[in-house]
Formats: sequence, C-alpha cells, structure tokens
Amino acid sequence: MKEPIQPSGNQRKSLLKVAIFVVFIITAIYVVRFTPVRGYLTAETLGGFLDSAGIWAPFVFMLIYALGVCLFIPGTLLTGLGAAIFGAYWGFVYVWVGAMLGSSSAFLIGRTLGREFAASLIGDRLKKYDDAIERNGFATVLYLRLVYFPFTPMNFGMGLTKVRFWDYFFGTALGIIVGTFIFTFFIGTVKEVWASGDLRQLLSFNIFFSVGLFIFSFFIPKIIKKIKGEG
Repeated sequence: MKEPIQPSGNQRKSLLKVAIFVVFIITAIYVVRFTPVRGYLTAETLGGFLDSAGIWAPFVFMLIYALGVCLFIPGTLLTGLGAAIFGAYWGFVYVWVGAMLGSSSAFLIGRTLGREFAASLIGDRLKKYDDAIERNGFATVLYLRLVYFPFTPMNFGMGLTKVRFWDYFFGTALGIIVGTFIFTFFIGTVKEVWASGDLRQLLSFNIFFSVGLFIFSFFIPKIIKKIKGEG
C-alpha cells in the first residue's frame, strides 16, 4: 500500500498563503456588509471627520479610499464621496491618488498571497494566456480599465497573473483617468449647484456639460471594443 504523498515545504507555504488570502477576502466583505463601517461612508459623516483632520484631510481621505478598495467597498461610492466633499477638481486628484494606492495595494496582496497557488493550478492550456498577459501587460490592463472591468476584483485578480507590477500600475493609472474625471466632475458640479441653493444654475453650461460627459462615459466601453473590432 502506497503512502500518501505529503506536500512539500513550498506547497505547504503556498497553501498557507492562499488560506490567508481567502480569510482576508471573507473578513473584508464581512466588515463592510455586517459591521457599522459602511454607515460612516456618507458625505456628512466622512466630511465632518475630515474637517477635524484639518490640512491633513486630503491625505486621510486618500488613505481611507485605499483601505476601502482593499475592503471591497465599491469604488463608485468612494469616488462620489471624494467629489462631494472636495469638489469636482480636487476631488478628482484625491480620488485618483487614493484609487492608485488602493489598486496597487490590492494587487500586491494578491501577488504575495495568491500567485504561487494560482500558478500551480494553471495547466498548459491556460499558461499561454498567462504568458500573453505578461508580454502585453500594459495594453491588457489599460484595455480592461477603459471598458470598466470591475475595479476591485481586477486589482486582486491581476496579482494572481504574471503581469509585471509596473505594467499594471501604469495601465491602471492611465486607464482610470477618463472615467474618474467624468464621474467626479459630474458629482462635484451637481453638488456645488445644490449647495449654492440657486437651482437656476441647474440650467448652466457646467451642468449640461457634466451630464453630457456622464452619459458619454457609458458609451466608452462600446467605443473601445469597436476600435478593437470586437463588436
């Protein structure tokens, strides 16, 4: 009778890492869904907290955004809060930096804890796709960002592939600029008009322009796919 094959030291290490990765994801989702954390994510509550931070408010917000990304808090919620609190333009800057910090952190978590296990599951058929992502990492990441592939799953998921970190970083940095600006400009502009109390400004050029950009953003994925000849 053959003795059962014992996993090697590297295999045990890989399994431990992926177990930690799974526990991290489950814990993150639990914290957001079943604890009071999400209740604090309103413009009034978060804005009040940031006011108490004084000149450090932008830095605190960017760290909160980055942490939120790693905790699977929807990016649209965090982006909307940034625009509502800091306005259309500074909101865009702080949101973009926070998103880059969060996406990079999530990628490194996925790469550190899950890559070895993912690589062990990749057969010959999938290996060619993994190798292709490594060769064309920047273009792949840029394309997926432009077609609005789900933000947080992609952050962690790309860490499981062979894509190089800097290809991922710059592909993300460029790929999220357009969508982030359009969304923050729209939310920030509407919020400023609402706060002014002068509802006549709802008919201003800025409002029509922001609404037009917002509507246009929904067609970006189709335009990108059309350019690539996919539809």
